[in-house]
Amino acid sequence: MPEQSVNSTIQDSSNNARPEKKSRASSLAEYGKIIIITVFAALLLKTFVVDAYQIPSASMEQTLQIGDFLLVNKLSYGFHSPGRLSKIAGTAPSFLIPFFKNIGRGDVIVFKFPEDKKFRSEKTYYIKRCIGLPGDTVEIKAGLVYVNNVFIPFPPNSVRPDDPAKNSIRQYNTLFPENSNFSRTNYGPVIVPKKNEIVNLNTETLPRLRKIIEQEGHTVRIIDNTTVVDGKEIHEYCIEKNYYFVLGDNRDNSLDSRYWGFLPEKQIIGEALIIYWSWDTGASVSGFAEKFSSIRWDRIGTLIK
Repeated sequence: MPEQSVNSTIQDSSNNARPEKKSRASSLAEYGKIIIITVFAALLLKTFVVDAYQIPSASMEQTLQIGDFLLVNKLSYGFHSPGRLSKIAGTAPSFLIPFFKNIGRGDVIVFKFPEDKKFRSEKTYYIKRCIGLPGDTVEIKAGLVYVNNVFIPFPPNSVRPDDPAKNSIRQYNTLFPENSNFSRTNYGPVIVPKKNEIVNLNTETLPRLRKIIEQEGHTVRIIDNTTVVDGKEIHEYCIEKNYYFVLGDNRDNSLDSRYWGFLPEKQIIGEALIIYWSWDTGASVSGFAEKFSSIRWDRIGTLIK
């Protein structure tokens, strides 16, 4: 009898231990699934919905300041294909499914910097204010911007070009288009290219349009003052995509469309929404107290307009 009792006890203990081990393994598996799903959802949100960016330069002062951290809505103007994931999955077709709203004049947008040999060393992502929409005529006269002959007021928190304290001029050898007589304060007029617009190709228009034709995947050559596109002599060209003209709010210190040309729609990532964090990156910081005092509390939670 005692032996039976001991055996029974051992057997019962063994049977009770197995469910505990299974329960622990099951819990770990569940936690693993939750972590994987959470990471996957975060990656999807970051890729297609909202992402965070830091302001590294003074080109948008005082609307945005160095040290501002902001959220960007990638779905503001539609759904972009995963063509942006070329580093992960290789080159994929890039397309845009528009919804919600169109890009508006005055929107603050984040975009991937258009390829340009002159500015290859510049940062990949930029943030500027959209000034000209497809089909608009943009002109700057004495530092004042006109679109379709209508004066466009300065943004509320912008740095005026006549402010000597902020006159940190970034000057390059030429503006866009090359060999024009434009300056940064007297620029244009230029017509922003529009999808399906048919344009004449001649010695006057080609400097403005050649870069666009090449961006749309064609080869351009000039033979005996004649434009040859993809090996065929042409005198007209149909614009295949929409383009935009962008400026920084701090126009004396902004690398924008005046220098590198029109912004292709496919390069636009989304609309800047809100400043979620801000601190003075130029402040002398040696300890926690200094770091805390460098936080710009008044800017946190500011909507970007």
